[in-house]
Amino acid sequence: MVVEMSSVAEKRDYYEVLGVARDASPDQVKKAYRQAALRYHPDRNREDPEAESKFKEAAEAYEVLSDPDKRQRYDRYGHQGLDRQAVHDFSGMGVDDIFSMFNDIFGGSIFGGGRGRRGGVDLELQVGMTLEEIAQGTEKTIEFERHDVCEHCSGSGSEPGSPKRNCPTCGGYGQVEQSTGFGALFGRVVTACPACRGRGMVIATPCRRCRGSGRERKHRVLAVQIPAGIQDGQGVRVSGEGEPGESGGRGDLHVYVRQEQHPFFERRGDDLVCRVPISFPQAALGAKVEVPSLDGRIELRIPPGTQHGQLFRLAGKGLPSLRGRRPGDEIVQVWIEVPKKLNKRQEELLRQYAASEDQSVLPESKGFFDKLADFFSGGKENREQKGD
Repeated sequence: MVVEMSSVAEKRDYYEVLGVARDASPDQVKKAYRQAALRYHPDRNREDPEAESKFKEAAEAYEVLSDPDKRQRYDRYGHQGLDRQAVHDFSGMGVDDIFSMFNDIFGGSIFGGGRGRRGGVDLELQVGMTLEEIAQGTEKTIEFERHDVCEHCSGSGSEPGSPKRNCPTCGGYGQVEQSTGFGALFGRVVTACPACRGRGMVIATPCRRCRGSGRERKHRVLAVQIPAGIQDGQGVRVSGEGEPGESGGRGDLHVYVRQEQHPFFERRGDDLVCRVPISFPQAALGAKVEVPSLDGRIELRIPPGTQHGQLFRLAGKGLPSLRGRRPGDEIVQVWIEVPKKLNKRQEELLRQYAASEDQSVLPESKGFFDKLADFFSGGKENREQKGD
């Protein structure tokens, strides 16, 4: 049902609801709404009475911010700017109805609500993986709960042995006629009966185990193979492991990878970046140092004169490519550490080095001090010419 928005003063800022900046791109808005819908879906928050209202609040915010015209009016005038524009009142809608409006976002895949390709309900969950597991590929044992067919009534919702009767609303046809429009646009449409959900029959005696829903929650343990090289946020679809639908069929399970933080490596695509500290003597004179890799320790040669922040590439020591391309590289960035404390012998040697240092052979330093000297000498000459 389309109605005008009400209670404007009580509504939160839509950008705040989705947790995005006011200049967020359409893709960022879509991603934020999807995350909010997953977070607040009632099936995931059965003990939180506010979850459903937050879920509907996020849907209303997305409807406005995903529409360029509505978003422009909202940016200029706030909620008052939408008073004359038709916006869905999600507070009175069911969760399934909201999902049906946003199939383009969820693609039929959402925890406890998305409609699967086989007529069932798709499920989503996350699994944490280390970089070592991602590099090798691994099998993950996943435990979750899902709504499944009630074993007591075989999914009928009716107590075994009890009769069913024709729906009094539709007379057993499963469909009803509804009037739409007004004036010259007046018409009638045929829709599924809301009382029996198109079944034509209603339950006389509900199943004592599932209370007429035909579904019960069941614990499921599943082994899922995760391929090597999978990216953070990518998922694996396990066919037929979702929930059954109203008219048969079963949805799929989508397992999404959440990459865990590594103590040494930062991932950039298939490459791995590692920062390794070295001392000033090692940088100046050259050295061989051990650096970490996913295969263990590797010896890296540091050439004399290495500069702070310099990069070294170890070919093929990154992550395998999910698409079968060459594996990524490991990129080592060296950081020259300045000691905070020196003993007397170290300080004495360093002072001797400083006293013997010839700045003229240091191009970067010489260039800076030459420019500094020219600047001040030029300034002095200019002042003398002006008689200052």
